[in-house]
Amino acid sequence: MRGRGGEEESESRIPLLKSLNTAEEDGGELKKRVWVETKKLWTIVGPAIFSRLTTNSILVITQAFAGHLGDVELAAISIVINVILGFNFGLLLGMASALETLCGQAFGAKKYYMLGFYMQRSWIVLFVCSVFLLPIYLFTTPVLKFLGQPDDIAELCGVVALWAIPLHFSFCLALPLQRFLQCQLRNKVTAYSAAVALVAHVLMCWLFVYGLQLGVAGTMATVGISWWISVLILLAYSVCGGCPLTWTGLSFEAFTGLWEFLKLSASSGVMLCLENWYYQILVIMTGTLQNPRIAVDSLSICMTINGWEMMIPLSFFAGTG
Repeated sequence: MRGRGGEEESESRIPLLKSLNTAEEDGGELKKRVWVETKKLWTIVGPAIFSRLTTNSILVITQAFAGHLGDVELAAISIVINVILGFNFGLLLGMASALETLCGQAFGAKKYYMLGFYMQRSWIVLFVCSVFLLPIYLFTTPVLKFLGQPDDIAELCGVVALWAIPLHFSFCLALPLQRFLQCQLRNKVTAYSAAVALVAHVLMCWLFVYGLQLGVAGTMATVGISWWISVLILLAYSVCGGCPLTWTGLSFEAFTGLWEFLKLSASSGVMLCLENWYYQILVIMTGTLQNPRIAVDSLSICMTINGWEMMIPLSFFAGTG
């Protein structure tokens, strides 16, 4: 009886041992899958974090050089970057987000040639939108005076805004190109172009501000040049053989379906603007305080630090998408 009881007890332990072994195998398989997915995510997130931090650093360096010119110059640069460019960039960035959705669907469906067509449609829509936004730069001074900004800051903002127009039109090409490459997991190209632009920007800022002494206008001009350097690198890579499956050349098909693309882009752009408008409103309200120069300068530094921090979660959102 004791022998049979021992055999029955050992037999009853066999299913338990099998379940434990299965649980260990499942746990090991889960860890392996998590590690694989993590590596896939970081291949996108890592370059995205670097490129976003680098691009944001271009604006930070510009404000730092403007701070050496004077309080009014720093306040003018800060208002143009955070209010004028911030509003327009937010709208164009949201509109370019529609391209991210369409390119992701086309790439998943293996309709690779459609990515190039979608990007060309985005170029057209964003360029037309940029033309309609151009009066914001041309009438910056009277608008800021109407909103209660000091005359000296508003006048200088008008000069800086005119030099920001080349940067404004670079968004039309840069934002679609970044999403076009991101959907193909080519974020490293964007990171390399951002690094080249950052190095060039530092050298140009030193040359324009200290060497040629071009003042606040030259400081703002360096931002546009740096962005165009990055845009030209991305454009050359995309159309000169870097993406043979997704870029098949310019096509008149890009002019079809523009209205539907515009509606999808506009909804995304307005949504992103509503999320960012309170930053612009905060800067404008700060400019109406006593001693607005110091107030705007201090707020711009705080917003710069906040902008740096936001680049990391935004990169994870891009990787998840």
